[in-house]
Formats: sequence, structure tokens, C-alpha cells
Amino acid sequence: MIFDKKDNTTTVFQENISLAEFLKNLKEAYPKIKDDHLIINLFSFSALTADDILEFLQISNEHRALNKSFVLVTAKVSYDDAPEEICVVPTIREAHDFIEMEEIERDLDL
Repeated sequence: MIFDKKDNTTTVFQENISLAEFLKNLKEAYPKIKDDHLIINLFSFSALTADDILEFLQISNEHRALNKSFVLVTAKVSYDDAPEEICVVPTIREAHDFIEMEEIERDLDL
């Protein structure tokens, strides 16, 4: 698992492992990165489904409850196919834009 921290945002990249192993490693590393906005880069996975995205629901909900952004990045599952509770975007740039928008909303108490 690779972490790329810039300011208050950490991007998490996965190595060539299974989704289940990646989730396990993410949960173990979570206490170290819980204070940052998180971008989870899933580009290395050759196949993902909406059900796979649901595997991130618990950690996403926990993180968002801390008033932090949690964004999954993949082009394999469209925004329309993903559950409403999880933010899925197709590019890293869009993930950063989404976090910026959420920070503005939090600052304005929206």
C-alpha cells in the first residue's frame, strides 16, 4: 500500500493484491490516515463492480462522520452505478475537485 500525502489529503494506491487484501490493509493503516481527506485510487484493479465498491461503505461512512472526504477513483464503475453514499469519480483530478467542493460546503455549514 502506497500513501501520497499532500497538505491535508492522502491518496492511497494499491499494489498488485486482491480487493479483499487491499481492504484489510486499508483498515489496518486507517488510524494513521484518519485525520486526512482520503482519495482511494483503484485504477490498478482490472475489474471492479458496484458490489466491490460497496465493500468500502463502512470505512467511507466512518470517515465522513469525522467530517472528512472519502473518494474512490475508478473508471470501471460509473457514478450512476455506485451507491449514493459513496463518492466515485473517474480521475484523480476530479477527486481533488470534489474534496475542494466539500471543504467549501463544510466552511459554509451546508
